[in-house]
Amino acid sequence: MRIGIDARELGGRATGVGRFLRGLLREWSNSSIAAAHEFVLYAPEPLSIPLDSRRFRTREVAGAAGTWWEQMRLPDAVAGDALDVLFAPAYTAPLRVKVPIVLAIYDLSYVAHPEWFRLREGIRRRWLTQKAADKAAAVVTLSEFSRGEIIDLLGVSAQRVHVIVPGIDRPAVKTSASGEARVLYVGSIFNRRHVPDLIRAMATLRRTRPDLSLDIVGDDRTFPRENLDMAIANQRIDGPGGHVRWHRYVTDGQLLELYGRARVFAFLSEYEGLGMTPLEALAAGVPPVVYDTAVARESYADAALYVPVGDQAAVVRALERALFDEQTRAAILAAAPATLAKYDWPRAARETLAVIESATRSG
Repeated sequence: MRIGIDARELGGRATGVGRFLRGLLREWSNSSIAAAHEFVLYAPEPLSIPLDSRRFRTREVAGAAGTWWEQMRLPDAVAGDALDVLFAPAYTAPLRVKVPIVLAIYDLSYVAHPEWFRLREGIRRRWLTQKAADKAAAVVTLSEFSRGEIIDLLGVSAQRVHVIVPGIDRPAVKTSASGEARVLYVGSIFNRRHVPDLIRAMATLRRTRPDLSLDIVGDDRTFPRENLDMAIANQRIDGPGGHVRWHRYVTDGQLLELYGRARVFAFLSEYEGLGMTPLEALAAGVPPVVYDTAVARESYADAALYVPVGDQAAVVRALERALFDEQTRAAILAAAPATLAKYDWPRAARETLAVIESATRSG
């Protein structure tokens, strides 16, 4: 079988979708489950991961990696390659292709909460996702929560929507023994993740715990725009000692160092398709504090400290417990192995490939 893949998310700085696709490709290249298949990866620039060129052929398709490239450039490239199926791992897919499509949709924030998106961007996302989902032979997603939204909000039949729980990389992280009380946030900064509220909570805690510090990792993608620099300055907690450090982007090595030095991970998100970075924190031995939502309970089970959405005082109390209450910390970390056992790359790769093979047969 010849499987085409829209691989543009693997170019440059790979973030959520790129890391998901990278995990699948790593398993498909190193195990026997995909040995019978040939893969053709389409991207507008060289890929950031090494692959066996005999089984993973890369085709550079000229153009900028946006909607025009997807809808106009990619179909022409696919048409000449005699594909059996196309895997589209980033919410939308080229609508003119003639082969079956397996589409990945991780969340429907732009459908459930259009107020979080600029008007034109929201319309484009909603229209393209709906059309791609209607056309797809199968849709994969990361959680039962997202599966329910895809069925309810897009009207996709239940038998076409498959939950594929992704893997979590578990690198060896040496936890810092410096005794620092550091809180860490990792993820693109959206309004729904309430990073300014986290900054305010840290300012409250620092009145009695001046040794506390906060690392924020992620680019600012808020709409309506939130001025994080102003939020930090208003709380007077950046100071000469750098008590708030905002890293717009870090390398994998730098991120591992930050996980290793953190004592608590904070992720105050009211909406996610899954939320991977609290799981990465758990894998690094860092207890997470998260907003109490249905998808958070599904994702983290007993291995997190939950806070009611919007309760600022509860956020402060939860951060203090996670930082300094050894019994609370021990209970969360004791629950981590059972939670992390669900997130396994070999299983995710097998299940994803099975959906792709089934879509080819049905197509």
